[in-house]
Amino acid sequence: MARRREILAEESPKVKLSKENFKEALVIFRYLKPYKWQFIAGLLFIALSSGTTMTFPYLLKRLIDSAHGDVKGTLALTPGNIAITMIAVLALQMFVSFMRIYLFTMVGENTVADMRKDIYRRLIIMPMDFFAQRRVGELSSRITADISQIEDAVTSVLAEILRGVLTLIIGIGLIFLISPKMTFLMLSVIPVIIAIAFIFSKKIRALAKDGQDQLADSGTVVQETLQGISNVKAFANEWYEVKRYNTSIDNLVKLAIKNGRMRGFFVSFLLFSVFGAIVLVVWYGAGLMQQGLLSFGDLTAFVVYTAFVGGTMAGFADLYSQLQKTLGATQRVRELLKESTEEIATVEEPLLDEYKLAGNVSLRHIGFHYPSRPEVEVIKDISIDASKGQQIAIVGPSGAGKSTLIGLLLRFYEPVKGQILFDGRDITALPLSQLRKQMALVPQDILLFGGTILENIAYGKPGATKEEVANAAKQANAYDFITSFPEGFDTVVGERGIKLSGGQRQRVAIARAILKDPVILLLDEATSSLDSESEALVQEALNNLMKNRTSFVIAHRLSTIRNADLIVVLDNGFVKESGTHEQLIDLENGLYNNLNKLQLFKN
Repeated sequence: MARRREILAEESPKVKLSKENFKEALVIFRYLKPYKWQFIAGLLFIALSSGTTMTFPYLLKRLIDSAHGDVKGTLALTPGNIAITMIAVLALQMFVSFMRIYLFTMVGENTVADMRKDIYRRLIIMPMDFFAQRRVGELSSRITADISQIEDAVTSVLAEILRGVLTLIIGIGLIFLISPKMTFLMLSVIPVIIAIAFIFSKKIRALAKDGQDQLADSGTVVQETLQGISNVKAFANEWYEVKRYNTSIDNLVKLAIKNGRMRGFFVSFLLFSVFGAIVLVVWYGAGLMQQGLLSFGDLTAFVVYTAFVGGTMAGFADLYSQLQKTLGATQRVRELLKESTEEIATVEEPLLDEYKLAGNVSLRHIGFHYPSRPEVEVIKDISIDASKGQQIAIVGPSGAGKSTLIGLLLRFYEPVKGQILFDGRDITALPLSQLRKQMALVPQDILLFGGTILENIAYGKPGATKEEVANAAKQANAYDFITSFPEGFDTVVGERGIKLSGGQRQRVAIARAILKDPVILLLDEATSSLDSESEALVQEALNNLMKNRTSFVIAHRLSTIRNADLIVVLDNGFVKESGTHEQLIDLENGLYNNLNKLQLFKN
């Protein structure tokens, strides 16, 4: 736990303790609400834990005084009875500590689990623009580092703060009752120790941060080398990568030794200071004992209570730092929870009859710019009509707005002007889940999940039978290569489908789309990066997929869209030309004709 807390401390920046930040942190208690009675019980056990802990030095004092025959008052117990009482208190302390840790762990784990689920659910339904402006690593950190920091606070830091405050109040009160003079002496020394310890701990944290950064750098070297291992071997640069990694590790060792040296000074200082303070207090207390103002048991109890108070006060520096980081983590989590989300279902729902589409699509005078770049109009004025079952090909130079158009049809973004109609209904009249259930996208860069081929194809229709998956694979020309693997459909594709070739990944994606059985199909340059043999197999699979479906096909190779019902040529955000292949070829100086000649010349 201590190592985990140290790592989290470096990942989570601190924020100032302020009224506004504390209000932000109250988001935690919203998730604590279902477990409030367990939480309250945990607080009671914290109070009991502090009480039983502070009772032990008092009983130790009574035991020592009774052994010396120096017992005052009417509650005179034999040493045996006091020892039995101390064992009973220890047993109670054991039970109380168990219940405190158990309850806070249960509350903390459940609270954080609910928070993780809620944040992940909200992340999933964020609009595409949200993801376009953030790095995946940053978002992943919200669910891992930030939530873990909050978890640590709920399960241990909060309990430690409450227990520390109770221990401090009870301890100072008891030592004051034993000897006000010794209390003032002790309180005058401890703040100085804490101040110096705080300076030491600040330097140690800075060195630890440098060490974490250096460790991250060495990890980056490993990640880059393994990801680009083919380049490393092709250039015979294994020696260079070994040298680079060794240098990084050597720097890490130097920082670790420097950190260890500083921690050694810190621990040595603490030992000297704490025991020096105890010696000072004992020396002063011995003088009071000689004057008959203090018993040996009182002095022993005072020293133990002083150790409790001093340890608690020293621990507050770390707890304060942890609290700052927790506030920072809750602040960033709160920012995520405040973000606007898409109105989309997060539980499985059937396709409703009232929202079923026939496949007629109309784009009327569409204009669009990305929210992050309002000054750049990607689409200026585009109008396209597609009837049920038609194949609409979209071509044009890079940056013409082809892929953006696909994003608008999927409602990843909203048009700045114009209107998109499905069967005569405005796109906004269709719930997002109901709309996207009837559409399928086969992109150029296929992303497969790291599971099996079966799981990747079945992603198009969760719950599909193996027979349905096999039939989809056959239509996608994927069945033969899948069954040639020893594990067949249970073959693990690796991260992002790395174990499959480009053509194989495309056919798995097509099988996934076939299984979904969409009304409207969107193909974004699905064959542009394939060799001729793979392209032929994939194109045949695409032809099977496009049968009886309204299809929007972004094409890089014009030879693949010659039979399209309508070819739309985009340029600079406008529809430059539209018509069939034969009609556009007849335009002598047309853009489509020029693109076609250019490809023929390259071939």
